[in-house]
Amino acid sequence: MTQMQDKQTIQVNGFDVAYRFDGPKEGRVLLVANSLMANGSMWDWNVPALADRYRVLRYDKRGHGGSEVSPGPYSIAQLADDAIGLLDALGIEKVHFMGLSIGGMIGQQLGARYPERIYSLSLCNTASEMPPRSLWKERFEIAKTQGIAGLVDGTIKRWFTAPFIERAPAEIEKVRQMILGTNVDGYMACGSAVRDMAQSTMLLKIKTPTLVLSGRYDPACTVEQGIVLNRLIDGSKMVVLEDAAHLSNIEQPAAFNRAVRDFIDSIDNAL
Repeated sequence: MTQMQDKQTIQVNGFDVAYRFDGPKEGRVLLVANSLMANGSMWDWNVPALADRYRVLRYDKRGHGGSEVSPGPYSIAQLADDAIGLLDALGIEKVHFMGLSIGGMIGQQLGARYPERIYSLSLCNTASEMPPRSLWKERFEIAKTQGIAGLVDGTIKRWFTAPFIERAPAEIEKVRQMILGTNVDGYMACGSAVRDMAQSTMLLKIKTPTLVLSGRYDPACTVEQGIVLNRLIDGSKMVVLEDAAHLSNIEQPAAFNRAVRDFIDSIDNAL
């Protein structure tokens, strides 16, 4: 599960983007954006709960998964422009959007800068700023000297609670292989985008219906950082998932899927 099965590629902003669709062709499109060190397979736990109604569009961001690695560093604004470029290339006018971690950071940009393209935003396990810079210096040094393998254990400990790591070895192994499949240059280029991000004030521009979803034990994008999004995005709704860390969509898929599905349905039914 290191790459999306049945994926296709399309040229966007001068590089190849890997993507795949699930769900009915006549359904409204739900665009989903992955975390750092992930590819579209991270949504395998969630797509079945959404694809009966929505046409779920997964894609690998620049530098990740089956997409091309262009020279970095990247910015979150650039990654958001890529998402819009993908929709343009596929002839899709407007979407529901769900993103986790850096995917949610991309979503903030979309809501603020491309509101006419977005029906709803589900911003999961994400933040609008990611201090301190020193944290990235250390991670990039490990990536340069030891490769992604040097980061995998620490990443899994941030992404999941200890009880889940213990009780779900098969899930953890799938995630481990996904992380190990990440290109070092792509990781550093996207990690630089997260490091340099400062978009709290941008949140004030978002008027799109928004769900902010946090994991109670997420050390990477904390509940407190989720509360900042909730307070600054007008009319947003917040859900905190218990017994979940950073990849709450994998650790608590039933609760995650229900929260997201109820929210998107409520917006979609009113369209």
